[in-house]
Amino acid sequence: MPSNTSAPPGKKTAKKKGRRARLILVLLVLALVAGIGFGGYWGVSTVRASFPQTTGEIRLDKLSADVEVKRDANGVPQIYADNETDLFRAQGYVQAQDRFYEMDVRRHVTAGRLSEMFGESQVDTDAFLRTLGWRRVAQEEYDKVLSPETKKYLQAYAEGVNAYLKDRAPKDVSVEYAALALSNDYAIEPWTPVDSVAWLKAMAWDLRGNMQDEIDRSLMTSRLSAKQIKQLYPEYPYALHQPILDKGTVDGSTGKFDPKADATEGDGTTTGDTPGTGTGSASGGVASQLGALSEVLDTVPALLGPNGNGIGSNSWVVAGKYTTSGKPLLANDPHLAPQLPSLWYQMGLHCRSVSATCRYDVAGYTFSGMPGVIIGHNDKVAWGLTNLGADVTDLYLEKIGPDGYLVDGKVKPFTSREETIKVAGGSDRRITVRSTEHGPLVSDRSSELEKVGQKAPVGNAAPDRGTGYGVSLQWTALQPGHSMDAIFALDRAKDFTTFRAAAKNFEVPSQNLIYADTEGNIGYQSPGKIPQRTKGDGTLPAPGWDSSYKWKGYIPFEKLPYEENPERGYIVTANQAVISPKQYPDLLTEDWGYGSRSQRINDLIESKIKDGGKISPDDMRTMQTDNRSEIATLLNPLLLKIDIADPQVREAQKLLEGWDYTQEPDSAAAAYFNAVWRNVLKLAFGNKLPKELRAEGDCINVRPADATGPVDEQNRLVRECGQRDPDSAQPDGGDRWYEVVRPLLKQEKNEWWKTPGDRLDPATETRDQLLARAMKDARWELTAKLGKDVSTWSWGRLHQLTLKNQTLGTAGPGLVQRLLNRGPWDLGGGEAAVDATGWNAAGGYEVIWVPSMRMVVNVGDWDKSRWVNLTGASGHAFHSNYTDQTDTWAKGELYDWAYGKAAVDAKTKDTLTLKP
Repeated sequence: MPSNTSAPPGKKTAKKKGRRARLILVLLVLALVAGIGFGGYWGVSTVRASFPQTTGEIRLDKLSADVEVKRDANGVPQIYADNETDLFRAQGYVQAQDRFYEMDVRRHVTAGRLSEMFGESQVDTDAFLRTLGWRRVAQEEYDKVLSPETKKYLQAYAEGVNAYLKDRAPKDVSVEYAALALSNDYAIEPWTPVDSVAWLKAMAWDLRGNMQDEIDRSLMTSRLSAKQIKQLYPEYPYALHQPILDKGTVDGSTGKFDPKADATEGDGTTTGDTPGTGTGSASGGVASQLGALSEVLDTVPALLGPNGNGIGSNSWVVAGKYTTSGKPLLANDPHLAPQLPSLWYQMGLHCRSVSATCRYDVAGYTFSGMPGVIIGHNDKVAWGLTNLGADVTDLYLEKIGPDGYLVDGKVKPFTSREETIKVAGGSDRRITVRSTEHGPLVSDRSSELEKVGQKAPVGNAAPDRGTGYGVSLQWTALQPGHSMDAIFALDRAKDFTTFRAAAKNFEVPSQNLIYADTEGNIGYQSPGKIPQRTKGDGTLPAPGWDSSYKWKGYIPFEKLPYEENPERGYIVTANQAVISPKQYPDLLTEDWGYGSRSQRINDLIESKIKDGGKISPDDMRTMQTDNRSEIATLLNPLLLKIDIADPQVREAQKLLEGWDYTQEPDSAAAAYFNAVWRNVLKLAFGNKLPKELRAEGDCINVRPADATGPVDEQNRLVRECGQRDPDSAQPDGGDRWYEVVRPLLKQEKNEWWKTPGDRLDPATETRDQLLARAMKDARWELTAKLGKDVSTWSWGRLHQLTLKNQTLGTAGPGLVQRLLNRGPWDLGGGEAAVDATGWNAAGGYEVIWVPSMRMVVNVGDWDKSRWVNLTGASGHAFHSNYTDQTDTWAKGELYDWAYGKAAVDAKTKDTLTLKP
C-alpha cells in the first residue's frame, strides 16, 4: 500500500478524484508561474488542452471506414475496424492521444537526439547511442528487410500518429512540452515508420544479456584472483533449480532439436571453448578503460531501465488437466524498470469481422509507439514473454593505430562516419564513429576509454600495446532483422505451428515464449539470433586481432530448444537455464539467472497439483505475489544461533524468531533480515571489490596499489570511494549471490569471512563473527532510518517505490518533479522473490525494478482473464488515468479483462468514432 494512501479507483470516488485533479491543475499552474518564472499566462486550459477526446466523432485522414474506440473506466481502449490498415491507423492515433510525449522521448533516445529536447546534459548519452547506431539499423531494416505487409502496417500507424499531431501546438499535445517551452523552442516532428522499428532496439538493449558481467569480471581482476572471481560467478545449480526443459536434445542426424528425446541421447558436446576461456585478466589501464565504459553504460539504462540481475520476468502455463477450468491458464509479469507512465500500454485490436482480409482480434500489452500487441492473446492462442538471457554481445579488444586495426597481423581500415548532434540552447557537436569488423568502437566515446592501460587482459602472443587497445562491441541487434514481422505474426497465430513460425522471426531480443491454445495445448519456444563462437565463451573480452574469435554464425532456429505438451503438465520460465548443457550442444550463455524465482514457482505448482489438486485463476494471481525469501531460509537459522550480548542488537535479533520468510510491507522481520543480508554482502564481498564496482559514496580504507610491507606511518591506508551508479553496483544481492553464499555457510573459516578491524569493530576471522557484526551494523543502520523502537520497523518503509516521469520527473526543477511524480508506495516482495520488487543491496533498499504488469489468461474463456498495469493508460500527468491502476497493482490485485464484444460493451465508459 502507498504510504500516502489514497482511495482505490472506483465509481464512488470519481467526483472526489475529479475535484482533487482540478485542484492539482490549479496548484500546478500557480506553482510553475511562481516557482519557475514563466512570463506568459499558463492556465488550467493549457494543461487540460492535451487531454484526449474520448467521445463523439473525429475526422481522420486516410481512413476508409468508421472506426470505434471504446474505453473503459481505466481508459483502456478497444479498437474496432473493418480492415487492417484502418485498425493500425487508429492504433497510432489513440496511442498518440494518450502517450505521445513518451513516444517522442523514446524516438529521441533511439536516434541519439535527446540533446535536441534537453540540452547539453544529454550530449554524452547521444554520442554513445549514435555510436551504436540504433536508428541507422532500424532504417536499414525498414528499407531492406521487413515484409511489404509489415511496412504497410507501420506506415498506417505513422499516419494515425500524424493525424493526431496535425494542427496541434506542442503545449496542446502534452504539458511537458509547455514546460520545455520555458527553456527552448523545441518543435515536434512528424512520426515515421522507422521511429516504431527503432524502439525494438531499446527493448533489446534492456535485455541484452551478459555485457555487464563481462565488464565486471574483467574489472575484478585488479583486486581478486581468478579462483575468487570464479567463486563469485558460480555455475548454474542444476541439481537445485530445474531448467525450463527436462527433456530434449539435438538429433545428430537431422541437426534439429527433438523435444521428446531423453538426455542420454545427446552427446553433451558444447560448441566453443570451455567456460572461462576468455582473454585473460584485466588490470591497470584496461580495468580503468572498462570501468569508464561501465560509467557510459550507466547513463543509458537511466533512460530505459536498469540492466542487471533483476531484469527478467516470470511466466508460466498450466495444462487444463491441472486447472479448475479444464483449459490452460497462463500468467506473465515482466520485471522491468518502474517508469511513469508505465512501459506497457493495454489495448485491444479487433476486426469487426475476422476474415482473410482482416485477420486481427487480439488484446494485451504493447509499447506506445509500436503497432500490434507484444504480449496477450487472440481468439485462439495466448502467449507470454520472459528474457532468455542469451549471450548476444561480445566486447573485443582492438589493437588500433592511425590507419586502422589489426587482424591476423594485417591492418584493416576502419569504417567511419560523421555524426552531428544538435543541442538545444547550445552549439552543434560533431563526432566521428569508427567501427571494426566486430562492431562500433565504443571506447571512442570516453576520454578514459581512448587510453589503453599499461596491462591488457591478453596472453603473451598479443601484439605490442603501443598506445593501447580500443574496445568494440558486437551485438546481434546491430544487424537488420525481422522482429517487427514477428510481432504481427504472433498476433495472428492460430496454433503451435503458426506460433513457432512467428517466433522464428523474433530475433532480438532473445526471449522465452510460452504458449497455450483453446484446444488445450501448451508449449514453449526459445527464439532469437544467438551467436555461435568458434573460440571463447563470451565471459571476458576477446582479442579482436585474432580472427579465430570471430562469430562463425548463428544457431539455426530448428536447433533451438522448444517443447509441446510436456508430460509434467506445466512450463515455467523465470530467466533460469533453458536446458542442461549435458543435453544441449550449443552455448546459449554462461550467465543465466540462477533460478530462485523459477524453482519457487515450480514448487508452488507442484504443491497445488499433488494428490489431484487443481489450480484456479486466483491461485495463479496468488503465486504472482508470493514474496518468500529463499536466502532467508538458508541464512536466518544461522542468525538465530548467534550469541548476541548487546541488548539492543539482541532485541532486533528476536524479530527473526518464528518469522516465516515472507516479505510483507508491514514486516519488521523482513526489514531487519534484509538489512542484515545487505551488511553481510558488504562485509564479506563488497569491501573487497574494486572501486569501479562499488556504489558511489561507498568509501573504504585500502592499501595503496604500490604499497609493500606492513602498513606504517610511511605507508598508510588511503580512502577509496565507489564509482558505480547505485542501481548497478555490486554486490547487488540477487540470486547469483545466493549461490555464492550457499556453500560458504557450511565453511566457518572460509577466507571470505575475514575482514579487517577498525576503531569500532575488531577484525573477523569466522562466519559467525562476520554474521554478528552484520547484525550489529544492520541494527544501527535501521535505527538511523526507521527509529530506535524495533516494533515500529516495517519492510515497506524501507522498500519504497516512487514513480518518476522519465524526463522532467528525474532531471527537471525540483518543483516540477514533485508535481509530475507519484508516490512513494510501501511495498512487500523483494530481490529474487516471485513478487520481484527488486532492490540493489549495494545501493540501498529503494525499489528499482518491478513486475511492470501482471496478467492471468483464462484460455478459451477469455472474458474471465485478468490484468493490471503498473501505472495507467494515460501519459498526461493530471489525467484521472495517470496512475489509477497503481494502488491495485501494489496490493497484488487484478482487474477484469474484457475481450469479447459483449464484455467490452458492458465495461465501456466512453466511445469515440473516428470517421473518414
